[in-house]
Amino acid sequence: MKIRKKVLPVLRPLGDEKDVDALRKTILGGWWGRGPKVEELEKKFAKKIGTKYAVAVTSNTIGIDLVLKAYNINSGNILSPTISFVTTAMVPLWNSCDSKLCDVDKITNNLDPESVKKNMNKKTKAVIAVNYAGIPCDIDKIRKYFNGLIIEDCALSYYTAGAGLKGDVAVWSFQAVKTISCGDGGIITTNSKEIYNRLKLLTNFGIPNDTYQRSVSQNSKQKLQPGYVWDFNISNVGYKSYMNDIQATLLLSQMNKINKSINTRLKIQKQYNAELPKEISRPIWSNTCQFYSTKIENGSRDELMKFLSSKKIHTTIHFKPIHLHSLFKQNNKFRVADIEWKKFISLPCHAAMNQEDIEYVIYWCNQFYK
Repeated sequence: MKIRKKVLPVLRPLGDEKDVDALRKTILGGWWGRGPKVEELEKKFAKKIGTKYAVAVTSNTIGIDLVLKAYNINSGNILSPTISFVTTAMVPLWNSCDSKLCDVDKITNNLDPESVKKNMNKKTKAVIAVNYAGIPCDIDKIRKYFNGLIIEDCALSYYTAGAGLKGDVAVWSFQAVKTISCGDGGIITTNSKEIYNRLKLLTNFGIPNDTYQRSVSQNSKQKLQPGYVWDFNISNVGYKSYMNDIQATLLLSQMNKINKSINTRLKIQKQYNAELPKEISRPIWSNTCQFYSTKIENGSRDELMKFLSSKKIHTTIHFKPIHLHSLFKQNNKFRVADIEWKKFISLPCHAAMNQEDIEYVIYWCNQFYK
């Protein structure tokens, strides 16, 4: 097979003219800050997930930070999996908490409930449960051991059935390579009106109503009037972490195409599972296939990655265990993570791939093992 001229990325976003048209309308409409598109996104997203409330923010990372602040968590320790992006371990440090890492399940790579049981103590204030690669974490079992705050990190699981409904609160990501994206952004979903109200204040400097809401408050038909209610009172500490209408517009457009995007990812997953060489193990099935993270059991992972790179195929590893970073070294043993991560490899999987791309990856993987 002829080698490609352009690199096939392991992950990438996919936009089209409908996205451009939607953005053009918002840009020409003149409202670029937090406004009607953000409100529309929050309502549609909450309905899609099955929760009462949603708060759109600047990123998943900021979302987790705001959740800890909304629950007044600023001491003790917070448990999270060592196989995760560094967000889940870093944010507790921002809130004067210790970040206590747990081992993962060998099959799902999700937080191991038994490790939670082993590592929790009287100072444990919360557990961050990540749905690795869109595969639901066993939160029901974690609740048998821990009855405190559980934050469900759904950064990788938009469109997984039931995602966002097991934890006390869920946080989602719209970073550049997620199933729907606006470059970067996030959203928090909850059924608690009290937490929702706290989050709304936290996202906008503690101001009760944002500029758009004060603009439309004089008109029941939600049409802008010349002038608006300019006065407000701040009684709570808040931050600037709200999403804007340009981001929300792109997300709403992307949500309209989510079925097509997911079907492409599932097609890739299915064909990889059927046609990759036996030396590449098949990961547990993911209903989002946010990334195709598999394992090489015979120790040839690094050689395969170098070989595929020479064929213009990018691969990566999701994820290097957090406890291997000097900032997060722990007096703990990670019997599963320390072994399994050395086998990880993520192959290209995204909505921009076509049939030729899929076959190209499969062909060169098979050629390597021949």
